[in-house]
Amino acid sequence: MKAIHKFYQKSWQERLAILAQSQLLSDDEIKLFQVNGHQAELFDSLIENYVTDYSLPQGLATNYVIDGHEYLIPMVTEEPSVVAASSNGAGLVKRAGGFQSHITERLMVGQVVLEKVAEPAKLKATILAQEADFLACANEAHPSIVKRGGGARFLEVRILSESEGLLSLDLAVDVQEAMGANMLNTMLEALAQKIRQELGQEVLMAILSNYAVHSLVTVTCEIEPKLLAKGELSGEEVAQKIALASHVAQLDPSRAATHNKGIMNGIDAVVLASGNDWRAIEAGAHAYASRDGQYRGLSQWNYQDGKLHGSLTLPMPVGSVGGSIGVIPLVKTNHQLLQIKDAKQLATVIVAVGLGQNLAALKALVTDGIQKGHMHLQLKTLAVKVGATQSEVTSLVAQMEKAGKRDENSARQLLAQIRESRGN
Repeated sequence: MKAIHKFYQKSWQERLAILAQSQLLSDDEIKLFQVNGHQAELFDSLIENYVTDYSLPQGLATNYVIDGHEYLIPMVTEEPSVVAASSNGAGLVKRAGGFQSHITERLMVGQVVLEKVAEPAKLKATILAQEADFLACANEAHPSIVKRGGGARFLEVRILSESEGLLSLDLAVDVQEAMGANMLNTMLEALAQKIRQELGQEVLMAILSNYAVHSLVTVTCEIEPKLLAKGELSGEEVAQKIALASHVAQLDPSRAATHNKGIMNGIDAVVLASGNDWRAIEAGAHAYASRDGQYRGLSQWNYQDGKLHGSLTLPMPVGSVGGSIGVIPLVKTNHQLLQIKDAKQLATVIVAVGLGQNLAALKALVTDGIQKGHMHLQLKTLAVKVGATQSEVTSLVAQMEKAGKRDENSARQLLAQIRESRGN
């Protein structure tokens, strides 16, 4: 294919015409782009080289009671078992009294990294002695946040490598209801300019950090064992097994990676539905899982005093305004559905979903195994793939489970038999 000259300057229809002329896509495939371009005018202004809308399913997680309030929680995900498992885990906690949350502070942090520093310790002392001036400089770069009650709160200086002359000035900012990336970067660039001009130091870069350890949210729950009984396993046995499975995720990075992926299944789905940056939340969460030098499970489950105690602490610097939140209609609708009043409340909801998701996964793992419920939903996906209508899906899934078949060819054959028996 020939190089496309200034593709970003073309209109949406011109881009589709170029794709059609390239013969990379068929006419039907181009029509699929056109049909799914529901918000072409809006999305063309959000990203470069826009060609179509890419849709993912959105469902609602139920049963979430957090700090005494019950929520319907929108989740955007393509993985079949996520919403069902999340609602199931939340239902167990609901019967035990619900989730409790705790937030100590909500600050975003950014870095100005200095290079070729001859005397790092001396420069560190110099900057710290002028902290008030640096905070004032940051606030002058974004006065509107100060008027809303936010602004720069403190700074820290870390020597990253004395031998290489690398030093980081870390600025903590109260960004109020926004996630605050653009706001923080504006402040950091003002500090970088001040450092160049007044201290004569070279700045390597100025950028926010997604390791938001000053925006930690903790969610906890307590569950009576009788709520966990499964088949021949008593509730106490299940509780002890969940606690042991959690302990394994603290010891073994191989298990921790999958343990945490399950937590993020729920968290990413809500972050995406709320219009926040799920990639930033993912990065911060996994960095936090490695904070002591070993990658560990993010949640903690312990069986003591006759109850199963669950806890999850995560950096959660999400916003309730700004970015796509105020632009994409469905995001605004999701915020209305959540009935949240501020960013802190949204953060607690998201972390609670992570803990509920984790409980459901661990309970399934130590009792029936993860595949029983998961594969039922996978079979529904397979049924749709082979062409089953909505009225045929339930029958086809039942036939596949009865026959012990999970492959596409068998699904097609069974669907044909169902249609033949109905005279279709």
